[in-house]
Amino acid sequence: MSQGDAGGGVRTLEIGAGTGVLTAALLQHGAAVTTLEIDAQLVERLRARPDLAAAEIVRADALTFDYGAWAGDGPWVVAGNLPYNIATPLILRLIEMPQGPRTLTVTVQRDVADRFAAAPGSAAYGSLSIAVQYWTNVERAMRLSARSFFPAPKVQSTVVRLTRRSAPPVQPGDEALFWKVVRGVFAYRRKTLVNALHLSLGFERTDVVRALAQSNLSPEIRGERLDIGDFARLADALAAQ
Repeated sequence: MSQGDAGGGVRTLEIGAGTGVLTAALLQHGAAVTTLEIDAQLVERLRARPDLAAAEIVRADALTFDYGAWAGDGPWVVAGNLPYNIATPLILRLIEMPQGPRTLTVTVQRDVADRFAAAPGSAAYGSLSIAVQYWTNVERAMRLSARSFFPAPKVQSTVVRLTRRSAPPVQPGDEALFWKVVRGVFAYRRKTLVNALHLSLGFERTDVVRALAQSNLSPEIRGERLDIGDFARLADALAAQ
């Protein structure tokens, strides 16, 4: 296993134990496992299994669990087959934590994984792509067919590995404005940046044109063509208007 992966005594938080298949595998790799499961009956069954005795099995809702209190200041990683309806907000919460996990190796819906890893100009590229890539390096570990699960879902799945960056790839002067610009642009992704920023954030069109010129960007370009560095330069130029 690579550095940061579960194993070798690394504190590992599994989200969504289900029937305990992944829990058992993590224990076999030597991980120090805490697993979260919201279903009371599943928790009871998991706690009764001798092969999972070394795991701390916690009944909890992953969306309301206090990760900071559990993790403290030490290193930790996340693994799990995430419920598709909570995967995106949960991952954003975890990667934005000041003392967040070093890695997240999780199964998500394939189109969500595509959005995480998307490059500028692709249909999947958007504010979620920038948010995930701002905080982590994204790697598709493997694809899973619906037949890998029981019952089989109607969607395809992908295991992604998100590795926490030591620092974001850009350092915008005003991080709050940077995120406002990113979200505002993609709220009107089919419009030019001039129109998108005027409609979403109320910037005067002349100020946006000036900021684009300072950022070496065309006034006719659309936000889906900008990479993360372009967004940082543009936000800094807008802050100076």
